Amino acid sequence: MRVAVTGGIGAGKSAVSAILKARGAWLIDYDGLAREVVEPGTEGLRAIVEAFGPEVLTDAGALDRPAMAARVFADREARRRLEGIVQPLVRARVAEIEALAPPAAIVVHDVPLLAESGSRDGFDVVVVVDAPDDVRVRRLMDGRGMSEADVRARMAVQADRATLLKFADVVVLNDGHSDELHQSVLALWHRLQAGELRRPDGPGPGEA
Repeated sequence: MRVAVTGGIGAGKSAVSAILKARGAWLIDYDGLAREVVEPGTEGLRAIVEAFGPEVLTDAGALDRPAMAARVFADREARRRLEGIVQPLVRARVAEIEALAPPAAIVVHDVPLLAESGSRDGFDVVVVVDAPDDVRVRRLMDGRGMSEADVRARMAVQADRATLLKFADVVVLNDGHSDELHQSVLALWHRLQAGELRRPDGPGPGEA
């Protein structure tokens, strides 16, 4: 079973994915792969330097992520150019990792920006991790040291909550109560194991 876990920045999709992994899911972390494919010496980093210039590198020759992020979030065309480099490399790695999963595995894809793509990409279940905007802002300011303006700028280029919720087969609320989140994800895991959420003919919205 292929399960997508997605949500806006600061919603907590990685926390949900981590709980599912601890229960036995085969996890594929797209953010982690996006970092991997642009490590020093990779094809991805060479392509980024060719497209954006050497000023996107640190003194040590790695990708300067804050500088790159600031550049693409302010420029839609630059963002698309970067995505055109990174996304095919990530998809190739996803296919390699997924091929290693046991036949009966529940394969969880921790995917940012899934709703923005407009495609379910063959997923059996789409799980959206949801949190109120003010909770997300505070979480990122406290946890990552981001400014409120930076957080809201990033949120502005992502799908809004209403769009994400319409895209979901299952919604997991992560409003800051860790015990409740854990229980919700455990309930989700049991439903996935039982095959209750697989979509035979289309989406089946619900809440974990």
